[in-house]
Amino acid sequence: MISAVMPTYGRWDVAVDRGEGPYLWATDGRKFLDFTSGIAVTGLGHCHPHLVGAITEQAKRLWHTSNLFQIPGQERLAQRLVDNTFADTVFFGNSGAEACELAIKIARKYQSETGHPERWRIVGCEGSFHGRTLATLAAAGNEAYLKGFGPPMDGFDHVAFGNLNEMRAAIGKETAAIFVEPVQGEGGVRAAPSGYLRGLREIADEFGLLLVYDEVQSGMGRTGKLFAHEWEGVPPDVMAIAKALGGGFPIGACLATERAAAGMVAGTHGSTFGGNPLAVAAGNAVLDVMLAPGFFQRVDAMAKLLRGRLEALVRSYPKLFAEVRGSGLLLGIRCVVPAADFVAKLRQNGLLCLTAGENVLRILPPLIVGEREIDEALGIINKVAAEWPT
Repeated sequence: MISAVMPTYGRWDVAVDRGEGPYLWATDGRKFLDFTSGIAVTGLGHCHPHLVGAITEQAKRLWHTSNLFQIPGQERLAQRLVDNTFADTVFFGNSGAEACELAIKIARKYQSETGHPERWRIVGCEGSFHGRTLATLAAAGNEAYLKGFGPPMDGFDHVAFGNLNEMRAAIGKETAAIFVEPVQGEGGVRAAPSGYLRGLREIADEFGLLLVYDEVQSGMGRTGKLFAHEWEGVPPDVMAIAKALGGGFPIGACLATERAAAGMVAGTHGSTFGGNPLAVAAGNAVLDVMLAPGFFQRVDAMAKLLRGRLEALVRSYPKLFAEVRGSGLLLGIRCVVPAADFVAKLRQNGLLCLTAGENVLRILPPLIVGEREIDEALGIINKVAAEWPT
């Protein structure tokens, strides 16, 4: 008999009860150091006081209207994102997949509006992940996720991540945009090689394409800057964000330049829940914390500390681990042993981590993580590694 909750997840043996900062407690009393952050969502940890206060106060006033009304909090959040990014305009939805869907629509609409309706195909990268809708699955091209759902939606081509020659060769008369993650999360925690984003920008400009970033996982402070592409100083034309934007409250956004979004006029897109008062209260509260002086500098410092400790670990256990990957606090260890088995052992010892493609152990601590929690996590990882049968 099928369960009341559709059984689409391989769930852990942890029933969550409450959380505080970097810790979670299960209903049976077990305490865990959470280095999953809800898959890069709870960037400020669990139950951050400022976020709790902002959502609570908004909930007492107004939860939802619709986008038929002007929503002051939405306008404020959009302006703050514009002021702190490449973008001129923002659309709010509910998830990363929705933000990516709109990014695809904007790219096609832009080409149509500028006299090139024949340009509708998107070139993406192998190993990418953009969501679970039919369009975003096709945009990523992962056969494992597409299996059984009929022929993939047409309009997407794929090349090797990090290979500018392949990208250039894939551009055709029907190409509308390039769509990439500056750091691939699900695909194996792979950061774009130095110069790659610059090369993509040059290709896009040369052929009249839009450059679209998916920063759903790598954005909102995860790499030590508000967005990962800032390290290279290469802005896109369109960008999808979500996850940590709401600190755990569902909200996504698609950011664009005025030029890219010129065709997005009244009636071209919409959302019932997107950017409602409660969601944007969460988003504004997150930005209050992240844009405060010193926040990103601290994230960067903790990221460097954690990476250094992980690299030392890898050197100590060459029969278990191959390399450290990623950027900032979006880190991974490519394993020699089965990563899923190692993650299960970590969980049994009180540390929650994830897996990713290419047999990678994915590590996503909250951005508020401190040296004490890093010490605790490395202690657990070292313990499990020392006890691993060889």
